[in-house]
Amino acid sequence: QVQLVESGGGLVQAGGSLRLSCAASGSFSHINVMGWYRQPPGKQREWVALITNSGSTNYVDSVKGRFTISRDVAKNTVYLQMNSLKPEDTAVYYCSATIYRGVTSSNYWGQGTQVTVSS
Repeated sequence: QVQLVESGGGLVQAGGSLRLSCAASGSFSHINVMGWYRQPPGKQREWVALITNSGSTNYVDSVKGRFTISRDVAKNTVYLQMNSLKPEDTAVYYCSATIYRGVTSSNYWGQGTQVTVSS
């Protein structure tokens, strides 16, 4: 059984910072791409950032320059450092990972963590 467990959400004022973490646990061979998504209130889930196992990163335009994704391969953990937060960043944030068990890969999701940015 593979699990992704997120932590680090909360309430912050506009302009503040939060750091999200997501740790993978269970039995697996290795992790390929890890990423973050978010679902604002009343809206669809959207992609935010991703990082490959070689460390390449990519971001949605709305967070470029404010958010930084990173990962600790040894700890099977991905992070999202969020700076200069805006009220429109309010959402439930989910981590996602493509995880291999042998030669078979599957996409896994965390349970989500709430981020609320007050104006």
